[in-house]
Amino acid sequence: MLSLPLYLAALSLSLRSALADQSFASSIFRATHNSYSGSVDGAKDTINTQLDRGVRFIEFDFHDNGYDTNKDYGVGHNEPGNAVDHTSPNPAGNLLRDWLKVVNAWSAAHPTHAPIVMMLDVKDDLTDNPNYAAGNPAALNQEMKDVFGSRLLWAQDAPPGLPSIDALRGRVLPLMSGDATTRGLYKGDTGSNPSIARNSRGMVVEVHDDGGSNLWYWSGKIASNGAVTWLRHGKYDTGKNPAVALNEDGWLVEVHQSPTLTKLWSHTGRVDATTGEITWSSSLNYDDGVNPTVEFTDPAGTTVREIHKSQSNSQNWNWNGALNTGSASGSITWSGNAKTSDAIFDKAQSNGIAVLRDSGGKVAYSAGQFVGKRIAYEQVFFVEYGSGENADLQDGAIFYAATSSDKSFLTSGRNAGKVTRGWDFDSASLATTPLENYPATNHPYDAWYEQLLTANNAIQ
Repeated sequence: MLSLPLYLAALSLSLRSALADQSFASSIFRATHNSYSGSVDGAKDTINTQLDRGVRFIEFDFHDNGYDTNKDYGVGHNEPGNAVDHTSPNPAGNLLRDWLKVVNAWSAAHPTHAPIVMMLDVKDDLTDNPNYAAGNPAALNQEMKDVFGSRLLWAQDAPPGLPSIDALRGRVLPLMSGDATTRGLYKGDTGSNPSIARNSRGMVVEVHDDGGSNLWYWSGKIASNGAVTWLRHGKYDTGKNPAVALNEDGWLVEVHQSPTLTKLWSHTGRVDATTGEITWSSSLNYDDGVNPTVEFTDPAGTTVREIHKSQSNSQNWNWNGALNTGSASGSITWSGNAKTSDAIFDKAQSNGIAVLRDSGGKVAYSAGQFVGKRIAYEQVFFVEYGSGENADLQDGAIFYAATSSDKSFLTSGRNAGKVTRGWDFDSASLATTPLENYPATNHPYDAWYEQLLTANNAIQ
């Protein structure tokens, strides 16, 4: 017969094992609100203390102020450094990467911990950052991958509904909250008049206008099943109705129309085969007209043909272009302008891939087994859906959130099998039935909170 202490230990282990095997969406975890604020706002103490005492949901608010200088984001509430507890071993500064490294180091030292949700609350609109170098969401993705490595469970790799707790031990789940425009673009880009080009090496470039006066690009790599990993996204000029051609060595020629006039302009550029980064030339005005299109005459060569329509009648015109690859971005010389009876090129398809604008105004592609798949950043982050937000943010969302006083939203989400978070959970009276998965409090060590979470078998 087991002694009482051994019996209780065995019972505790059995209970812990049973709870750990339950589904993620039915589990309860300790969580803090604005975790970085420690005891500056609330009574949370340092990040390490929070994790040591069973918190498995960490929230960092961040801004893009100073990204050009720091090549990193800044942690803080209203601005970088605002309401941040720098008590050691928290970082002395505000750089997001340093704060993420604290969580990663703790995770590495505790490899059997229950899954940690690492939520980043985006306080600024990252969609106005024109490229990766300026800190758009591709840069945020890369930062998470660099810091957490294989511990990170990418949203795009997660099975529907998420696995059991034991299957996720030692893992970190990235979650994006905050600015709705950023979250919306992260899930899929909006645009008009798209064009796409693909070469035999699997490089893909897409260009479109935003329905206004800005031109944007995506670049990526296509797999054998037709899936495209979109690596880079950015703004490259002003204009409308763009078209793009791509040769075997990653050189591209782009043409477009002025945003309000009928002037035609061209760019050349080179796609980095590893990163997808495009080095663009300055723009060159080469003619007047509308609906410009372009194709390489030889996929392995450096000559192109451009066909566009006259701005004043239905006549088509063409140019021949010679690409000079002697600089990082290249240049082009246009010659042989003449009328042509040939139709303009089909700029919306290239070598087995097609681009379109779907019913929701999102830019999408079809290739291989994928039909109408939205062009978007690599889905490293799970994207949170908040109370009262639009249907696009709700579509496919696993994580739901609201202030803890919005009990009806949290309860309905929980009953629908979603993973719910209620923030500012600072009183037992805010508890829902069933309790939200992440009651995110500013006072995680208060007796009422400890008792409530223990009574609900919180997992750690």
